[in-house]
Amino acid sequence: MDVLAVLLLAVFSGGYLALAGADIGVGMLLPWLGRDQRERRLVIASFAPFFLGNEVWLVASAGLVAGAFPGLEHELLEELYPLFVVLLVGWVVRDMGLWLRGRVDAVAWRGGCDVAVVAGSWALAVAWGSVLGSLLFGGELGVGSVVGVPLGVLFVWHGAGFARWRLPVGLAGRAARIPSRYGLSALVMALLPVVAGVEVSWSRVAAEGAGLTMTAVTTAAVLPLLVASQALVWWTFRGRVESPSYL
Repeated sequence: MDVLAVLLLAVFSGGYLALAGADIGVGMLLPWLGRDQRERRLVIASFAPFFLGNEVWLVASAGLVAGAFPGLEHELLEELYPLFVVLLVGWVVRDMGLWLRGRVDAVAWRGGCDVAVVAGSWALAVAWGSVLGSLLFGGELGVGSVVGVPLGVLFVWHGAGFARWRLPVGLAGRAARIPSRYGLSALVMALLPVVAGVEVSWSRVAAEGAGLTMTAVTTAAVLPLLVASQALVWWTFRGRVESPSYL
């Protein structure tokens, strides 16, 4: 059963980085892709229908780690606590900027929210790169944490590929200056947690007995529903964005 749980964690964590990594990357590129408020609203509209659903993959991954691999959860929170603080703060700041930017119709307000989106996106990308690097080098703060920081650049590459597909032609041309293909970058992002986890002793950190079985079976049952709902959203919003969104 622990093998099933490991495979599920690979799917959920890889799915999160492949899907949410795109909107994080677009957020990092926001000042470059959108030169004024109108353009920035279009840039944000490109991922607005997806970003909440994308974050569900992260929630599912966290739940799977807590239920099936409590030893890993303990080690990560103990050894990489500063990185997870950065992740949490970046997540909150970014989402706050996205949700609040449309609440007040003022240039200064929207500008401040855009800064929050960009700063939060960069914090998420760099922190995730550092976490993955730390896992690959033994799960502790150290050389892996530093080596993993450049992995944050992959989010920019991934976001450019997404923006090239979703933005109006004029804005997509800016994203096209970064040589990227969304399908290829999504595959690379999905494989990152798989590579980072090769050094983890999964049998040592796995739960025992009914807890592991229940978590694995429940998560496996949720996966088809999540994939189906995600596919429906992506099919519905598959074209280039033409107008600003609710954000």
